[in-house]
Amino acid sequence: MNIPVQDTDNSAMVRKIALRTITAGLFLNFTLALIKGVAGVFGNSYALIADAIESMTDAFSSLLLFFGLQFAMRPADDNHPYGHGRAEALLTFVVVALLLGAASLIAVQSIEHIRTPHSPPAAWTLLVLGLVIAVKEYAFRHVSHQGDTTRSTTLKADAWHHRSDAITSLAAFIGIAIALVMGDGWEDADDWAALVAAAVIVINAYLIFRPALGELMDEQFHDDLIQDIRQIAVNHSGVIDTEKCFVRKCGVAHYVDLHLVINGDISVRKGHDIAHQVKTDLVTKLPALTDVLIHVEPSD
Repeated sequence: MNIPVQDTDNSAMVRKIALRTITAGLFLNFTLALIKGVAGVFGNSYALIADAIESMTDAFSSLLLFFGLQFAMRPADDNHPYGHGRAEALLTFVVVALLLGAASLIAVQSIEHIRTPHSPPAAWTLLVLGLVIAVKEYAFRHVSHQGDTTRSTTLKADAWHHRSDAITSLAAFIGIAIALVMGDGWEDADDWAALVAAAVIVINAYLIFRPALGELMDEQFHDDLIQDIRQIAVNHSGVIDTEKCFVRKCGVAHYVDLHLVINGDISVRKGHDIAHQVKTDLVTKLPALTDVLIHVEPSD
């Protein structure tokens, strides 16, 4: 007996949270990119300019993700019974391409600056970077928490953008500090810091690429969620055990196939009622779940 669950408002609520979070990050990235770019030009710091390029890439990435989520919020139709959430993972690949492009540009320019003698950066650029690091680390923690709460690949990718920005800013801070403290002959420490930042961007690009690929391939990496689903199900007095439990992620929506083991001697209607009660508990206690399909197995 298969009990389909009516679609809930959980996925819509989660997407609204994701949209608000990405919109805030979008304005933050544009603002910081402008500040770092101006400071880098007037403060003679290519590491800071490279950091501004990374922030601008993040801003365009957030803009793409924003429109992607808007598309992903379209309701299910005859051609897309599971909705349009996979657009979220596809756009993550575009974000990865942008990050790799930014890393390549920064690396090429850094090597060119290392080969070209130049004056050291201004000391006041350290104050700008210190402020940026603090703001970006806070943004990472906030968006990462939202990503864990909503189980959104998009938000987790956006969170790593903020962490990537914080790390590149830290690398720039260290490079500028070395150039200023060590004096003559160490001017290119600033450029080496930009080169390190490029490597960090590549690593973070992989970290957001891997889960998006897993989502498109329906990879089973939802062990914690499955454990919660099973625990809630067996806590119902009419459920003896659970058998199969599969979770398919589509954007911020999660679709569940669950097999329940119940007393085989009860009526079909009683088993139907138990299944409905279990699915109600699941979608109430686990907001990440959008739809649940329950199959009832009689016990021996």
